[in-house]
Amino acid sequence: MIHFGDISKEEFLKEYWQKKPLFIKNAIPGFISPLSPDELAGLSCEDEFESRIVKGSVLKNMWTLEYGPFNDNSFKNTPNNEWTLLVQGVDKHIQEIYELIDEFDFIPRWRFDDVMVSFASLGGSVGPHYDHYDVFLLQGHGKREWQISSIDCNPNNYVPNSPLRIMKSFEKETTWVAEPGDIVYIPPGIAHHGVSIDNECITLSIGYRSYSANEMIESLELTTNKHNNAYYLDPLWLDYGGSAEIPNTAIEKLKELIKNKELPNTFFGCFVTKLDPLDEEKFNEIVAFENPMIIKESVAYNLHPLSRIAYQFIDHELVVFINGNTLQINDICDDFIID
Repeated sequence: MIHFGDISKEEFLKEYWQKKPLFIKNAIPGFISPLSPDELAGLSCEDEFESRIVKGSVLKNMWTLEYGPFNDNSFKNTPNNEWTLLVQGVDKHIQEIYELIDEFDFIPRWRFDDVMVSFASLGGSVGPHYDHYDVFLLQGHGKREWQISSIDCNPNNYVPNSPLRIMKSFEKETTWVAEPGDIVYIPPGIAHHGVSIDNECITLSIGYRSYSANEMIESLELTTNKHNNAYYLDPLWLDYGGSAEIPNTAIEKLKELIKNKELPNTFFGCFVTKLDPLDEEKFNEIVAFENPMIIKESVAYNLHPLSRIAYQFIDHELVVFINGNTLQINDICDDFIID
């Protein structure tokens, strides 16, 4: 687990998670990015990865956005500074990145989305912006300056006709400089502007899913409460049983959000483990080459990095959710452990 420095894990979960940003110095001592800039560029040339190149700066107020997959010529045309390469979902393909998620298991694994890895040249940035999700920004190489603000974080404060969601007005309240092993935690709705201050900047973004009320209402096919712009907020995660458990407190938070007490018992577990379309397509391609498997007792199985898993006790019975589907464990064996 990451080192929180002067505060405890419990204090972080009570005082900071989804509430306040935090700079954690030396959160992972000795950490260096498993990927070099050249290796990251190589991944961005492959079809399996979603990748982008952003060029520009706030001072020049000019931005360009290109989507991968890229090739060697793509990088020959990059300027000497003020550009950034971003590659999504690296954890799903690179084992060292996938294993890094274990450092953050004080947050339930079903809340996790993906790890994005970025390389930035001197002055490289994607501009000041805010998101609706939680993210741990782990510095992997070089240095990055982070400017943080809670001011004017609203949908009307964005530059019109820009390829990026860049805030029109950004007034920094706090500045941190992150070095390898340092983490900046950003909760939903807090603006942040990260700028590389050298030519060796690699940052890993460990992101967590955001669930909008509208998204869940649409999934439930409800005819009421259709224009609910709120987002799901977690309960206090001080004691939730295990990294894959969905506790009853999370279900109560969901019911409050969509203002519906009569939810199907298995809805939330199916919803939070459902794969996004791109991952589902990749997963189906893998499954097509595999033979059907019977789950046996006293056997340990590893979860594929593309998969999502959670479990919940419903009417005193254990129900496991995998990739949006339910698995009745009591019908398989008496003892079932998810680690």
